[in-house]
Formats: sequence, structure tokens, C-alpha cells
Amino acid sequence: MKTPVATTSTSGLRGEYAQAAADFTVAQDWSAYPPEAHDRWRRLYARQSALARTYAVSTFVDGLDRLDCADAIPRFEDANAVLTAATGWQVVAVPGFIPDAAFFDHLAHRRFPVTRWLREEHELDYLVEPDVFHDFFGHVPMLLDPHVADFLELYGRAGERAIAMNALEMMARLYWYTIEFGLVREGGALKVLGAGIVSSAGETVYAIDDPEVLRLPFDPLRVMRTAYAIDSFQPNYFVLDGLGDMITRLQDLDFGPLYERWRGEAPLPAGVLQPEETPAQ
Repeated sequence: MKTPVATTSTSGLRGEYAQAAADFTVAQDWSAYPPEAHDRWRRLYARQSALARTYAVSTFVDGLDRLDCADAIPRFEDANAVLTAATGWQVVAVPGFIPDAAFFDHLAHRRFPVTRWLREEHELDYLVEPDVFHDFFGHVPMLLDPHVADFLELYGRAGERAIAMNALEMMARLYWYTIEFGLVREGGALKVLGAGIVSSAGETVYAIDDPEVLRLPFDPLRVMRTAYAIDSFQPNYFVLDGLGDMITRLQDLDFGPLYERWRGEAPLPAGVLQPEETPAQ
């Protein structure tokens, strides 16, 4: 969600911002992708979609099939025709990370920012920053699910309050442990929800199959108080009881008192079971 705003990122992250509009959107410029980029997309898609059919929540697989983008980097306008008809969402192209306020505003108006550039060949297995494959393959299929569609809109609306109350880090953890790295129980089995998992071959298998991974029942306060890793597989994951669990928890939660009580506290370390906690079964 965050980035320095400049002609290019001053943090070493990629992204050309000079031509961005006030809301940080840019043209996708689909015709500028070279043939080798489309080939790279096809290989990434083939690998991750095969894993998704085993490990991902069923609505992700259904959404992926409806978007029909196995053969080339998708044209955003084609995806928007599907998304708008289904849930009223659309994707907008952005140069890379964008400021929090702009990100929340897009979500609150059912616009999902998607980075327009694709990773290089040497980055197929690991990428620090999100690219078009992470953003589109990982996130966009879930925008076709009504629960996720409503959750993200509410999350965007809640972001403005989090900024005003100096509690952005707590709010960011909620997104991180659901939309990026969430797990969900479906038909008695653990399935991947988060885009950060499903767009990574290694973490897809690790999050579900590794017996040493700490998986915790989803609790919003615990989530908002828990640190996370940005440069490795996650030391812990939170397990939702179903996709409807996200929207119910967000609708019913009064964030104000939680921010007032906990925003000044150091986060709980990731991967550490707290006293009296029980891992998710």
C-alpha cells in the first residue's frame, strides 16, 4: 500500500510515477508488453493455476476460470467487463505501490489497483514487491466472490478512520493476514485465500502442508496485534471459518476502542503461540 511518490520509487522499488494521474492510476499500455513477457506470464500461470486447483479456495479457481487469462497478460478492460457485471468492481492500472490514502479510496469505490509491470525471468520464484502477476492472478479472481468484494469495500472505507486515528499499522495487519496471507476452512480442509500465498509456488505448499507452521484461529484483535514477515514465508497464518467470516467480523467490529487501547503497544511477535492459545485444527 505504501510508496514514496516520485518519478521513480526512491526506496529501490520499481514504478514510473511521472505520468500517473492524481489518484496514481496510469494506462495499462497492454501493447507495450513484449512477447517474452507474455511467455513468462503463461509459464507462471500454468504453474500456479495447477497448484491452485489443489490448494486454493474453490471460489478462487472459479474466478480464475471466468477471467480466462492463461494465454497472455490480461487486458484490464476485458477483466473489467466480467468484474463489473458480477460484483461492480473494476481493476485500475498503477505504477507500483501507491500511498495508503489513495489505496483506501480506490477500494472504497470498488476499484482494485493492479501494478502494470511484470517480474523479470530471474524473479519467477521470489519477488519482494507486487507485480501484475501477483496483483492480477492473486487478487482479481477473488473480486468475483461477493464476500470478498464487500469486505474490500468496507476495508477501504475503514482505512480513512485508521489514518485519522494513527492506527494504520493495525489496519494493515488485518489486510495482510486475510487478503494477502489468509487461510480458510472449506469442506473440512484448509485452503489458501491470500494472494501472497497463491501467487507463490513455495508458500502455497508450505502454508497448507508444512506440519510445523503455526496456524491460529482467526480473531480480528489478535490479527491486528500480530507482526508479519515481508521477506520470507509467514511464521504464522490465521484461519477463517469461511469467506463470510471476513465480512461479518468487519461489519460487527468497532475499531475505535481497539485503536485507542492497542495502537501504542508493540506488536506480538509472529510465529509465537501466546499463553492459553490453541492452534487451529
